Amino acid sequence: MRINLTKKDLVNSVYMQLGFSKKISENLIDDFFSLIIENIIKNQKLKISKFGTFSIRYKKSRIGRNPKTKEEKKISARKVILFKPSKEFKEYINNNEI
Repeated sequence: MRINLTKKDLVNSVYMQLGFSKKISENLIDDFFSLIIENIIKNQKLKISKFGTFSIRYKKSRIGRNPKTKEEKKISARKVILFKPSKEFKEYINNNEI
């Protein structure tokens, strides 16, 4: 069983289901991801109906520790992306178990 879904898999799926050429399918997938990324950066939040919400959260800098060596290092402040699935998505996942 394969765990990862790759961009190539998405392109092939669009190619097979919609009948576009592979190049057009690849451009469509690239544009879709670019649109999502641009909106998250611009608005700090992106809601896709019946799928979920992506948002950006700021994390402060903090002291971290290497568990092996116990050496302390400063972890810099950064932004992280959060995903919260919608109610419909959760219900779909829970009702369609394999």
